Amino acid sequence: MILAVSLGAFGAHALKAMLSVHQLQTWGTATDYQFYHALGLIGLGIWSDKKTTSRYANLSGIFLILGILLFCGSLYLLALTGITRLGMVTPVGGIFFILGWIFWLIAALKNSANPD
Repeated sequence: MILAVSLGAFGAHALKAMLSVHQLQTWGTATDYQFYHALGLIGLGIWSDKKTTSRYANLSGIFLILGILLFCGSLYLLALTGITRLGMVTPVGGIFFILGWIFWLIAALKNSANPD
């Protein structure tokens, strides 16, 4: 979350004069999604500490981290470089985000079916 806040501030201040409005919007999307999913990871950690950790919870964390790296990372690079081919990576990161949330849902459902 520190990185998301730092990159958001960097984009809003240091990059404002160097990037187009569209590039800044792309940067903002990357920081927003990084922030939301970092919160999700914190929530997953807190939830996992209170529940029996399962492979689904572990997969959730892995896919959320991969989503941040691929989705947000590709958008940061796209905003900085303008290389549009990087946009092909972004949906893969989005799919990883979705899988991360699905795996957390499965973990929660399995945990509620088999409470400690």
